Amino acid sequence: MADFTAKDVQRLRQQTGAGMLDCKNALQETGDFEAAARLLREKGLAASAKRSDRENVQGAVAVAVTPEAGAIVQLRSETDFVAKSDDFTKLVDELAELVATKGEQAVAERQNDVDTLKVSLKENIEVGQIVRFDAGVGAVVDSYLHVQNGRGVNGVLVELEGGTKELAHDVAVHIAFARPEYLSRDQVPAEAVEEARKELEAISRNEGKPEAALPKIVEGRLNGWYKERVLVDQAYARDEKKSIGQLLGDARVTRFAQVTIG
Repeated sequence: MADFTAKDVQRLRQQTGAGMLDCKNALQETGDFEAAARLLREKGLAASAKRSDRENVQGAVAVAVTPEAGAIVQLRSETDFVAKSDDFTKLVDELAELVATKGEQAVAERQNDVDTLKVSLKENIEVGQIVRFDAGVGAVVDSYLHVQNGRGVNGVLVELEGGTKELAHDVAVHIAFARPEYLSRDQVPAEAVEEARKELEAISRNEGKPEAALPKIVEGRLNGWYKERVLVDQAYARDEKKSIGQLLGDARVTRFAQVTIG
């Protein structure tokens, strides 16, 4: 290897994630550093393609907020061990910043880095869910990220009108743990409500409740059903004596998003 030094081999290893011997052989075969990196990358991606059907339900979530927008990005992996690695968490953080700054399509700019992780970490790694909120006129966007074992696992974005970023953050924290499915009752599909109503009526009837009292009992239980699923009806996680609707006061949540791992 007359034309290449041990430092060249080490630099190629750091760039590609390939083994030292593979790097040395690639340099000898191609006689060019960039060509060697390309060769190793092609070989690594060919191997990673065989892993593409392996389940990747682990990974990490990152959030980023700028004055104009907020973003959540999910990067998926096969194991939590890989998801906790410095290179993995650094990349998902950078992807979230990129999406918040430039938009969802900007993730494509870092596809080479995702591919490099596939090769170096030898797992089925891919970008998962991406969410971006452009703050509307007069609205604020804030976020919350729940971190577990060194990686983000539960990210939330909230857009709020007529309130502060601090209030938006408090609501985001609540959403992370209460996991509402809908913002308000009018967003709940009619078929879901009807199905719940029938189920609650059957439960009440099986409990021997008086037939004449069933409509009122079912409506009461349906309110409880809403409170489990609808954000503004939920009891505030930090003070269950008040609902999220009461916490908001004159402010209004216009939308929210939650992305989790596992």
